[in-house]
Amino acid sequence: MKIFLKMIVLGMTMSLLYGQNVWAGILEDVMEGKALVTDLTYPLNDKNAYWPVGNYASFKFEVIANIKKDMVFSGRYSTPEHLGTHIDAPNHFEINQPSVDQIPFEQLIGPAVIIDVRDMTDRNPDYTFSQSDILLWEKANGQIPDGSIVLLNTGWSRRWNNFEDYKNMDSNSRMHFPGYSKEAAAFLVEKRHIKGIGIDTLSGDCGSCSDFKVHHIMNGAGKFILENVATLDMLPPKGVTLIIAPIKIEGGSGGQCRIWALLPK
Repeated sequence: MKIFLKMIVLGMTMSLLYGQNVWAGILEDVMEGKALVTDLTYPLNDKNAYWPVGNYASFKFEVIANIKKDMVFSGRYSTPEHLGTHIDAPNHFEINQPSVDQIPFEQLIGPAVIIDVRDMTDRNPDYTFSQSDILLWEKANGQIPDGSIVLLNTGWSRRWNNFEDYKNMDSNSRMHFPGYSKEAAAFLVEKRHIKGIGIDTLSGDCGSCSDFKVHHIMNGAGKFILENVATLDMLPPKGVTLIIAPIKIEGGSGGQCRIWALLPK
């Protein structure tokens, strides 16, 4: 972890020569034990939630060598790109947009804001996050800065260990869980110039939304979506720096990623 952070700090220090360094300080604080690090990633295993439609399937891991027999431990795995804590690259829903391996590093790090809508989702599992929710949050916390990553805490993570509850599918095979509204997504892209959004559910769109408008808006603008984000209830509304490290699948539409939230002590 320290070697990884030192490499990031070195790269950011070099970028200071071009006036682009704004995060090296918090990373130095992490290495010196002056900042908190929260992992927003679920471990991959065969219990992970996955999109329960079409050809998607569960995560699979198999041991192919063990230390007693082979003097080495090793395994192989298979997984859909969009399983567990993962990123939707801009090419997921739109053509002529970057694939996951083409997302530049500077888009994968930045200030994060965490918006808590658990009160609404407790009453309505189909709740869609609105523009008025954004303005209400800003009234209390200040305007969302340009280049932010917006994370929505719906409380859905409480269901993570029960796939049936997490997908919340009715007898007509329609899922019910909260998401962003198309109006909120458009406002964040056009008026707040964000880098991407994230949520603690299976999709940026609500479970009953079949047109995937939020995905089209975000991906059409070259933005990413983080899904199945963990432990958002451990973060404050602002003051967080996010680091996203997705698997680098050439041409991929997304993939599993490690997400760290950094917060000064």
